[in-house]
Amino acid sequence: MSEQPSSGNKPRIVVGVDGSASSEQALRWALRQAKLTGAGIEAVTAWHFPFISGGYTWPPTGLMVSTTDFRKMAGRVLADTVSRATSGGVSPPVTQEVLEGDAAAVLIRESAGADLLVIGSRGHGGLAEAMLGSVGQHCVHHAACPVVIVRGDVVTASPTASPTALAQQPVP
Repeated sequence: MSEQPSSGNKPRIVVGVDGSASSEQALRWALRQAKLTGAGIEAVTAWHFPFISGGYTWPPTGLMVSTTDFRKMAGRVLADTVSRATSGGVSPPVTQEVLEGDAAAVLIRESAGADLLVIGSRGHGGLAEAMLGSVGQHCVHHAACPVVIVRGDVVTASPTASPTALAQQPVP
């Protein structure tokens, strides 16, 4: 995707979606922000072929990798998440992008020309107990635009609440 400078154009919010509760909340937050600012929403999910190391792999794993359409699976996760987040009301249109690559690298690349990058605090990574996931850490340090990290477990305001009201909620 080519860079889209935001000056003079419609503001652009990029949202990282991986199917986790926090990424769905990030998308909901971004939809509310887009209503306030008139921004367009670009929901992005990244996929890559699983890494299999060593010579002692379990045979069904190799078979699964060769017959699984990971791009299609990622697209289904993205479409389902967007559908859940946009149900129950009028929402801004959401462009959906399924891109191959490491999630952090894809989001950083997509942040070029964006006005805001919104991601969940943690997704389906190996260190689920971390308050800020590795993708979030990487994006905060390297994105080309401001980054908002949304925790999926604390958003309890009504669907029509403003992002300001959500940001003022106490964190448990």
